[in-house]
Amino acid sequence: MKLIGLTGGAGSGKSTVAEMFRELGATVIDADQATHAVYAPESLGFDLVEREFGPDYVRNGRIDRARLGELVFHDADARQRLNAIVHPLVREWMAARTAEALMHGASVVVQDVPLLFENGLEDLYSEVVLVYVPEPVQVQRLVEGRGLSEDRARAVIASQMPIDDKRARAKQIIDNSGSREVTREHVERLWAELAAR
Repeated sequence: MKLIGLTGGAGSGKSTVAEMFRELGATVIDADQATHAVYAPESLGFDLVEREFGPDYVRNGRIDRARLGELVFHDADARQRLNAIVHPLVREWMAARTAEALMHGASVVVQDVPLLFENGLEDLYSEVVLVYVPEPVQVQRLVEGRGLSEDRARAVIASQMPIDDKRARAKQIIDNSGSREVTREHVERLWAELAAR
């Protein structure tokens, strides 16, 4: 089985590329989906987050991720405390899904991991694929696609490793700054290369 790490920056279109890999036959395991599972009511993650941050961060029986996100965005200590809870549980969830995929005969598993380089995970993968767009395109997509203010979009991007630093570290790069069709061609070419190895 080939284990591929897929990463990018905020607004780079990583989810779009992940879906293209899925359509080509890869099993895609999404770190964002893992995070939702970790925060689910009655889970260990839910209990640990509530214990650490208090009942003010629970609303309608669920972790108030928007409120928690605001806290950790502005408070590095709170972010570290949250990451210490969530990251190990996310990795455990993804490892379990990867093992399931292997047991079901998957030949290529793509793990969609937004902060792959930030967390030093590149050695876990046979290949790391970066979905790249220049920073101005990231800002534009976050503003137009997700409704963020320009200041907020820039702050989100600034909280991650610069996209050009990620580009320097990645062996495989999919430039997603053009049309969807051009990106699809890049993905198909890379998929053929990966399948041939």
